Amino acid sequence: MDLSPVYQPLIAAVWYLLPLAIIAGLIKSPLFKGKFGEFLVNLSARWFLDKSRYHLIKNVTFATEDGTTQIDHVLISEFGVFVVETKNMRGWIFGGAHKRTWTQKIYRSNHKFQNPLHQNYKHVRTLQTLLGLGDHQMHSVVVFVGDSTFKTPMPENVTQGLGYIRFIKSHRELVLTPEQVAEVREKVASGRLKASFATDQAHARHVRGLVAERYGHVPRRRSRWRLKLLVFPVLMLGVGVIGVNAYSNFVSGAMAIATKRNAENKVQVAPQPVPRKSVNEHSTDSRAVVPATTSGTVVQRVHKPPSELFLARQECNALIAAAIGNRDPRLLRDRDKACTRYKVLQGEVL
Repeated sequence: MDLSPVYQPLIAAVWYLLPLAIIAGLIKSPLFKGKFGEFLVNLSARWFLDKSRYHLIKNVTFATEDGTTQIDHVLISEFGVFVVETKNMRGWIFGGAHKRTWTQKIYRSNHKFQNPLHQNYKHVRTLQTLLGLGDHQMHSVVVFVGDSTFKTPMPENVTQGLGYIRFIKSHRELVLTPEQVAEVREKVASGRLKASFATDQAHARHVRGLVAERYGHVPRRRSRWRLKLLVFPVLMLGVGVIGVNAYSNFVSGAMAIATKRNAENKVQVAPQPVPRKSVNEHSTDSRAVVPATTSGTVVQRVHKPPSELFLARQECNALIAAAIGNRDPRLLRDRDKACTRYKVLQGEVL
C-alpha cells in the first residue's frame, strides 16, 4: 500500500515543528535565562528610576590583571555608583553574607554556586580602582529574578524582583557632585572593553578557566543543558509526527466514507427517465415554455430529467476523483463498480 499521501503532510509539518522545538530548547538554556534576567533588570531600571538622576550602563567588561571581569549593570547617580549583579534562578535559595557558597534547592536536587556578594565584590573593587572613589560612594547590589524563594535571612542589598529599585532609592545622601557624575560616566565609557560577541566569548573562556583551576574540572552542570537542548527537540518532533500521522489517517478515512455515502445517495434518489414528448403533443406540464415563432408554428419545450447514463457517468467521475491519492479498498471497489456500470450503459446507448 502506497503511504506517500499520508507522509507528505507529515513531512511538511516537520518543517514547522522543528524550529519551534529548537526555540523551546534555547529558552530553557542557562545562557538565555541569564540574558533574559539582565533584560528584566534593565527594563525595570529604565521604567522606575529617574533617567535624569540615574544613568544606566549595562554589560560592562573591564580588563584585569588575571583576565577580565564583567558587570551586568552600573547605575551612576549623585547618591553613589551602584554595581548590580543579576541572578535568574528558581527554587529555594539558602545562603548568607559570609558564606563562601550558596545552595539552590529544586525538589530533591541541590546545586552549589558562588556567593553572589563575593562575586560582585571583585566587580566593585575593579570599578572603584578605575574611578578612584571611596567605599561610601560604591554600593553592591544583588537581584534575583525568576521563581526563587529565600529560605535564610539575607542582607538588605540582596533583593528579589523590584526590591533592588527600593534599595537604590533608599540611598538619599548626596555623595557625588554633578561634575563627578559626568566624570564617572566618561571613565566607565572609556575604560570598558568594546561591547561585542567576541568580548563576551573571551570573558566566558576566562571564567571557565578559573572554574577549571579551582575545581580541577569544569562542572558537569554546563553540559547538562546541552543534552536537554538536543533531547527536547527530538521529543517534541516525535510527538508532532505521531499527532500528524493520526490526524492524517482520520481525515483520510472520513473523506472516503463521506464520498461513498454521497455517491450512494445520488443513485438512490435518481428519478426515472421520462420519454421525450412530441412537438405536436399538447402537455399540461407547468414547467413547459411555449414560445411562438414568426411562422405561427407553436414549439413546446420540455425539461428532461437527467438520464441514467448521465448519472452513471457523474458517479464514476466523482469516485475517480475521490480515489486520487487514497488507497482505501472499499473506495476503489466502488469506483470500479460505478465505472463498469457506466461503460455498460454507454454500450447499450451506442
